[in-house]
Amino acid sequence: MFHKIIKNIFHFAGNILRKAKIAYLRGMGVKIGKNTNISLRAKIDTRRGKIEIGDNCYITYGCIILSHDMAAKRINPNDDGSGRVIIEDNVYIAVNSVILRNVRIGRNSIIGACSVITKDVPPDVVVVGNPQKIIRYLEKR
Repeated sequence: MFHKIIKNIFHFAGNILRKAKIAYLRGMGVKIGKNTNISLRAKIDTRRGKIEIGDNCYITYGCIILSHDMAAKRINPNDDGSGRVIIEDNVYIAVNSVILRNVRIGRNSIIGACSVITKDVPPDVVVVGNPQKIIRYLEKR
């Protein structure tokens, strides 16, 4: 009984903290759609560039979403390093995945665990790995 009460308290506190994180990210300019869940341990870049996350997305533990590249200016002096990340509706990004700048992830797609996304992902696919690879095409909903 006591264990169940403690579990419910932590679950409730976690929900409040996740909502607070989403409110903070929105305040920093990240566009986040309805019913989107972002793990407390996910890192979303708020420094430069633009990030848009659609409705009904799930970004899990340890994910990193970057809209900038600090090394870009060293490679190309005309590149300030800022970019854009667009995650369309109904996207699931699994644990410890990294999404780099100038990427669009199509709706209803799944990004597998520990994947590194450097190029656009089409809608309705499962992508895994580093470098990213499409392993399955999903039926359109």
